[in-house]
Amino acid sequence: MKTGQVTPFLVEILPLGGFDHPLTYGAQQSLYHAMQVGSLVRIPLGARRVIGVVSSLSPEHSPPREKLRFVSALVQPEPVLSMELVDLAKWVSSYYACSLENTLGAMIPASVRDGMNAKTRRMIEVVPVSDDQSAKLLSRSPKQAEAYQKLKQCEGKKMDAVEWEKKWKISPAVVDGLIQKGLVKQTVAEVEREAYADQWSEGSDETVESLRELTLEQQTAAGEILEDLNSQKFRARLLQGVTGSGKTEVYCQAMEHALGQGGGVLFLVPEVALAPQTVDRLRARFGKRGEQVVVWHSHLSAGERLDAWRNLVQGKARIVVGARSAVFAPVKNLRLVVVDEEHEPAYKQEDAPRYHGRDVAVYRAYLNQAVCLLGSATPSLETVRNVERAKYKRSTLTQRIDGRELPLVHLVDMRREALKQKIPPILSQPLIEALRKRYEDREQSILFLNRRGFNTTLFCTECGEVEQCRDCSIAMTYHRTDHYLHCHLCGYRRTAPQICGNCQSIEIRKKGHGTQRIEDIVESVMPKRARIVRVDADVMTKKNLFREILRDFRQGKIDVLVGTQMIAKGLDFPRVTLVGVIDADLPLRMEDFRASERAFQILVQVAGRAGRGERAGEVYVQTYAPHESCIQFARRAELDAFLEEELALRKELNYPPYRHLIRHVFRGRGEEKTRFYAEQWRRKLDISNLQGIEIKGPAATPLAKIKGYYRYHLFYLTPSVTNCLSQIQKIRRDFPIDKEIFDILDVDANQVS
Repeated sequence: MKTGQVTPFLVEILPLGGFDHPLTYGAQQSLYHAMQVGSLVRIPLGARRVIGVVSSLSPEHSPPREKLRFVSALVQPEPVLSMELVDLAKWVSSYYACSLENTLGAMIPASVRDGMNAKTRRMIEVVPVSDDQSAKLLSRSPKQAEAYQKLKQCEGKKMDAVEWEKKWKISPAVVDGLIQKGLVKQTVAEVEREAYADQWSEGSDETVESLRELTLEQQTAAGEILEDLNSQKFRARLLQGVTGSGKTEVYCQAMEHALGQGGGVLFLVPEVALAPQTVDRLRARFGKRGEQVVVWHSHLSAGERLDAWRNLVQGKARIVVGARSAVFAPVKNLRLVVVDEEHEPAYKQEDAPRYHGRDVAVYRAYLNQAVCLLGSATPSLETVRNVERAKYKRSTLTQRIDGRELPLVHLVDMRREALKQKIPPILSQPLIEALRKRYEDREQSILFLNRRGFNTTLFCTECGEVEQCRDCSIAMTYHRTDHYLHCHLCGYRRTAPQICGNCQSIEIRKKGHGTQRIEDIVESVMPKRARIVRVDADVMTKKNLFREILRDFRQGKIDVLVGTQMIAKGLDFPRVTLVGVIDADLPLRMEDFRASERAFQILVQVAGRAGRGERAGEVYVQTYAPHESCIQFARRAELDAFLEEELALRKELNYPPYRHLIRHVFRGRGEEKTRFYAEQWRRKLDISNLQGIEIKGPAATPLAKIKGYYRYHLFYLTPSVTNCLSQIQKIRRDFPIDKEIFDILDVDANQVS
């Protein structure tokens, strides 16, 4: 080093620009001292300028001085990631076999990465001066004089300039003139964009519930959780409670205790649709005590996400509610993580990074020596197995609050219903009569079918041709609202044909049914004054529409709600006394070893929407397979019996939860080439002397083509994810693969389609 040359400050940075390992950069002294671990910076990378996260202020390795490149700028003054979140990112990247860049991208909101600023508004305020002085300054400006007199009515107050100008119909130029003359001063104020600030509930139901005395079971469960919190050590606990047993109140008791310890709380829900109700309930409970509840999920605007992030990193908010991505929210001093409806498949991310929100929540609690509370009426087999192995503890709620009975469940055998009519019915007569009776009694009903659209398929009766998507191996769904065929996988749509494209026959028929058709049928069998509303992804395009529908339903403005899984879980409507399940055995027709578990969970959860108020509830389950054991167990709400049978079957097959399942998918534009590489990979594995891994496949996926890509997959069953991945990835590095073929590892895969 030459005499007088200053040694640069070195920092280690994780670039978000295609690299999956940290790089060492230099930093000017002033910039270095402004940085912290987790700071977001802009750096040169090749010919590009990208952003990166500071991972260390004392790198182990120093590049040669002549090759050292320097940090360009600090993007955010606050660190975007704490040390704990950096450690979590590294674990997620390692365990789920995804790039660190993808993981960091999921953790840091795009608005933060882009350096988006807080929203501001222009505030104006009258400057006190004598009447003589103002008259002299305004003698030649009648418009300014008129505006000044109006402004003086609000002397001593700061006003929003835009709102004031609109109210008095005064141009900004006139106000600018008053500012230049020193009669008005201008300031800038930040405007906080708060999601659900206009939340619909007046707090009545939630506040009443929070004031009820706890049942003995709730007291016991709450006491056990408070002991966990007092231990100041990592604990994971399953809160297993039947629907309507008051799990939310137990959550709130735990939250109060965690907040009292000076800690933060993370509350996860499986669906964005459940966030408004949960936020409303928690704001009614904790808002009066000065606690701010922020929302965190993918449907927020960029500004709402930015302000939620700022409130958390600055310590203004200690409670965050959101869907699976909220598991990465920067909550300070995290003491409690609540995962509501922990069994839900929606917690598994299907795109990179393919993490499971529930399992990441448990690991994040571990990093913070916090408590992770997993709640469900129908816990996943993985969680039940962890309880059996004493990794998790368990608290149980076996009774509904106020002694309410579980709804009476009727199984409707649709095979018998079909014999009564020439055309197999979609709604059975018992369900139709029950809907009419509830309407007469001014009670509400929910109809559940997990299939949107009007008809499932369009087919030709002459040649049997089914209208399929051009890019996916799936039949397109007919939608009555626009008379188009839609693909629910890739979004492609086209006009419904009038003649068969294969044989030119005009005998085109519609087959199957979706929520649109159910809505039509209900309208036709109910009195004209009955109000029927459909809820599915097709009508949820308008922001906040789902919240508005739920508000109207809660207020009794809707008689029958028809919907998909969006209405099957977590929602609490005391006036609902009837739930109808259409095509209950639909999940059983899936090519998935979890089919019985999913069917049982959906039936119990949707049945739990009935009878949550003072009036008893009833459930009508329409099925062509009434003797399936999972349907029978769900009918009688026999969770323990179902778990015993299903766990015994999984153990016999050595399937999850007794081993981990890793799915390896090959996809490409050409079917032959994709299959070839999947088969070559299997041959490579067969000669590699793998330890502790059972391999199945390759085979075409159940949906062999999606978005123009053909897909083949293999499965690895293993007791250790770490051991399996280390062997697979070592072989993978040396496996020659065509650049047109992509392969994906999905750890603890939830879907096999």
